[in-house]
Amino acid sequence: MKLKKKLAISDTGFVFDPHSGESFSLNETGTEILNMLKEGKSQEEIMTHFLENYEVDNDTFERAYMDFIAMLKFYNISEENEKD
Repeated sequence: MKLKKKLAISDTGFVFDPHSGESFSLNETGTEILNMLKEGKSQEEIMTHFLENYEVDNDTFERAYMDFIAMLKFYNISEENEKD
């Protein structure tokens, strides 16, 4: 998933979309995932990172990750929702 290029993400989880003027707050996990997506990491790379570094099983993480991605799409944070 590609995120909007000008999306601003603070270390504390504050996300600002200058295109729409909207802002969002994320928890630590959401911030970590969003930063990894911004770096261009794939779902597999993100999943591997979380499975190796946190006490979470594959199914639980995958479900939570897909819910998070759906939320990003709903709030138009990804470039996939924009018309080129």
